[in-house]
Amino acid sequence: MRTILCIGDSNTWGYDPRSYFGSRYPDGVPWVDRLTGGEVINCGMNGLSVPSDAGPFTDLIRSRSPDLVTVMLGTNDLLQGRKAGETADAMASFLAALRETGFRVLLIAPPPLQPGEWVQRAEQIEESRRLSALYRGLAGREGILFADAGEWNVEMTFDGVHFSAAGHAAFAEGMNAFLVQVFSC
Repeated sequence: MRTILCIGDSNTWGYDPRSYFGSRYPDGVPWVDRLTGGEVINCGMNGLSVPSDAGPFTDLIRSRSPDLVTVMLGTNDLLQGRKAGETADAMASFLAALRETGFRVLLIAPPPLQPGEWVQRAEQIEESRRLSALYRGLAGREGILFADAGEWNVEMTFDGVHFSAAGHAAFAEGMNAFLVQVFSC
């Protein structure tokens, strides 16, 4: 049985923006709960930006020995005003530290932001679209796997940031199809 360790933000954790106190969607709704064919270690954290210190993650990776480490971060960086290029540069440093563990890494470009309560500036949306191309180039240079969740028709909620229940289902479908390719090689 394979093990997948998923590093991400609130969309990995499973945040339900409809909840008053920031609750998680019920079990089985978040995309990490819908991955098939093995154990999933959900390391999603609400509000997580690209970390400047990968130490806690590298320690966890070494202790759990996953078959694959997925990383989907950058949305919070953009929401905090960081440009796509700056976010990709931070990701390059983070990935370099993760690669030193020797485990297989998949970089996932988050779906682009959409207009909503949390996203009211067109430049945020444009930067989120640019991030995908920058991450694709970064993955190519680093020799790691890459997936673009922007191609998976992930529905967002009213805030323009978080996945709806249907969005989690679409993300999981895209991710499961991608994982079939990864693990069949």
